[in-house]
Amino acid sequence: MNVRLPQAGVRNGGEGYLTSSVDVVIPVHNRFALTESCLRHLQAQTVPHRVVVVDNGSTDGTSELLREQWPEVNVVTCEQPLGFAEACNRGAASGSGEVVVLLNNDVDCRPDFLQQLARPLHSDESVGAVAAVMLQPGEQVIDSVGLFADVTLAPFQRLDGLPASRAGDRCPVLLGPAGAAAAYRRRAWDEVGGLDEEMFAYMEDFDLALRLRAAGWQAVVAPDAVGVHLGSATHGRRSASQRRLFGFGRGYVLRRYGVLRSRHALRTLLTEALVVVGDVLISRDLSALRGRLAGWRAAAALGRRPMPSEEFIDTSISLRRSLGLRGVVHRRGAR
Repeated sequence: MNVRLPQAGVRNGGEGYLTSSVDVVIPVHNRFALTESCLRHLQAQTVPHRVVVVDNGSTDGTSELLREQWPEVNVVTCEQPLGFAEACNRGAASGSGEVVVLLNNDVDCRPDFLQQLARPLHSDESVGAVAAVMLQPGEQVIDSVGLFADVTLAPFQRLDGLPASRAGDRCPVLLGPAGAAAAYRRRAWDEVGGLDEEMFAYMEDFDLALRLRAAGWQAVVAPDAVGVHLGSATHGRRSASQRRLFGFGRGYVLRRYGVLRSRHALRTLLTEALVVVGDVLISRDLSALRGRLAGWRAAAALGRRPMPSEEFIDTSISLRRSLGLRGVVHRRGAR
């Protein structure tokens, strides 16, 4: 969807436009009805923008349908399915907008979503990433308002399950946006290299948030940028594939950031052991363990990444609460 104007941007309180250009990147794999709904909501946005749909190996004719029914959309076709990170990177690389918005096709946005999401990037040059408010269907309950992490670098959805009225809460500490709906300053995105393509799916947004924070970029919440997130429409909630992929991301992050060499190593080992054993007992397979081992091995030959400052890690999360949060993720499925 290319409706960008020469001097497009975010309207500044009725006083004109703040110059910018926005590329919205939507990776998709089948489920064309979801993509259509997402595009209809983007069509109603209050600011100009450019839409890039990355057809990630769909078998339902998504590319052809988009070209026939949505000729204003820029389509990047991948003949074979790529990882989520690689698909997003290809979409971002196909544009030149000053703002890169990653959006799942299972998100329906309010009309002023892009306007509100881009606003913090204009008011503060130190902001490199902006988190949106994602609500569950019905718009009464929060799905996520960005991501937060405990001292073991375990990622969690901020404010998950709380009433929508709590979307402005300042705790837990924001690490960065969740990949279902996130805005990035392209300069920051390019500086850290976009998403890590070693990670096929899950936790790649968390890893990017860690790298942006370590590079000195700020992340904020845009409390009025609201969308509805269906959640886990591709891999399915708590499927073996989902748990294996999430486990891969977990093992990869643990090794790349040297968590097991930190002062939190014992807590990390205890937590991971309890989580894996619990997953085996509940799911009766080794998907979570095998994923972690694969992620650990994949990170072996790669350099260690710097940890962000502890001010961006929620050190108040106790072991007990962390395990409780892990249980919520397991029951609902990583999103």
